[in-house]
Amino acid sequence: MTRKRLTKKKDSAKKATLRLLNSLGSRKVITQGNAKYMGSFDSSKLAFDYDALLRARSENDVSVCLKLANEYGVPVTTRGAGTSLTGSASPAGGGWVLDVTLMNRIAIKKDKAMAIVQPGAIVSSIQAAAEAEGLFYPPDPSSQKYCTIGGNIACNAGGMRCAKYGVTRDYVLALEGFLPNGEKVSWGGEYRKYATGYNIRDLWIGSEGTLGVVTKAVLKLLPKPEKTWTLVAAFDSDEDALRAVQRLLEEGFHPSILEFLDKRTIYCAEEIAGVRLFKNVSGKPLLLVEFDGPKAALTKLKPKVLNWAKRTSRAYKQAKNDREAEMLWETRRKCSGAMFALGDTKINEDIVVPLENQVRFAKFLDTLVRRSRLPIATFGHAADGNFHVNIMYHRDNDDEMARAKWAVKELMQKIVGLKGTISGEHGIGLAKTPFMKIARNEAEMDAMRAIKKALDPNNILNPGKIFDVYEVWNHTPETVSLPWDKKRPEGRRILPEHLF
Repeated sequence: MTRKRLTKKKDSAKKATLRLLNSLGSRKVITQGNAKYMGSFDSSKLAFDYDALLRARSENDVSVCLKLANEYGVPVTTRGAGTSLTGSASPAGGGWVLDVTLMNRIAIKKDKAMAIVQPGAIVSSIQAAAEAEGLFYPPDPSSQKYCTIGGNIACNAGGMRCAKYGVTRDYVLALEGFLPNGEKVSWGGEYRKYATGYNIRDLWIGSEGTLGVVTKAVLKLLPKPEKTWTLVAAFDSDEDALRAVQRLLEEGFHPSILEFLDKRTIYCAEEIAGVRLFKNVSGKPLLLVEFDGPKAALTKLKPKVLNWAKRTSRAYKQAKNDREAEMLWETRRKCSGAMFALGDTKINEDIVVPLENQVRFAKFLDTLVRRSRLPIATFGHAADGNFHVNIMYHRDNDDEMARAKWAVKELMQKIVGLKGTISGEHGIGLAKTPFMKIARNEAEMDAMRAIKKALDPNNILNPGKIFDVYEVWNHTPETVSLPWDKKRPEGRRILPEHLF
């Protein structure tokens, strides 16, 4: 871009921001200070310069923002709490950040088993409101106490209960909001059947804020399960644990949660975080399993599942009450933060592997750890094959950084070779853009670009995401602590030789 064109673009952005400020006021439009700074990045901590933060309080605020943005060609990045790990809520294109966290109303309609929510509603608040009426909203991303439903819809968030209940898309009955040009639209309503024209509702879900802005969602609710039952099993190897997953599912069991923690993750949990589940068995990969349903059904189920555990595992134990179940889940929660004793930087990839290839995946990870000479710990949702692969390295070590970059590329190539995919619940954002070309062929990419062009011809919403390659490892993240960040351990550890 020539200097003259750049100057003209900056002048246009200044005029647009002034009009936005005059239209909505300084209470809503923030052009400087800490609040604006905190809107410059999400949980990826990749910060970008931008012109103004709009803290929307109404649909009118959203409409005014988008209409002005289209008139002046100003990029708009919509955000909720900013818990995204991929940079999808970072304003890579500059312009304006549209913050919808103040639009957070929740209404439960018990007779319809629906929740009517605004995009800034916190997911755990939706769950609590539903449970107060004897109902249940299943999706449970790990950041549920902080993340907003708008963000969950934008990246089609999942969580641990996907094993039985599915992802966010499975609970969105309808969406209301605005096209990128500021025009109001509705995709569905407070009803369960919707076959009237193109299903653009599902195009918006998972589009990472590139096709429209959600201002209201109708969510499907289920009856609240009567009871839950949890157990943990230890295995001699990662391969044995994943073979046990196959056997459990092949035998017709349907756990609500089925979490896999590999041997390197267990090292972090036991030796760094100090969480130990078995007195006489240490350093072994685990499966954490939960079933829910009627009390009578669980009573019949327990001996069958315990028999599976006896046949397949090295050791196992069941939670006798909610307090013991919480102790088991504490292991899952603490392992991620503990990994930072192995490196100050994490490349966290939420890949998906089909059930039949999970054992091959575990063998590959051992090879990748040996060849990269980096600590790579993996845990995640075994029943749907959505694993979180954590490549740890030290950012100030050029050699480690080069090996981490090589390792993530090897990982993504292998995942696609195993007939898997590069993201199950985090989305693409900025972080996964280098790998879209191996995950999707050119015809598929062209189709997606055509949809973007049709719905957002001026490329206003969240430009720079999904399609444009951005290598996150070449950029320095902000050194700031966010409310949902896991507590990092003091001191530095080296992964023992037997885990390489």
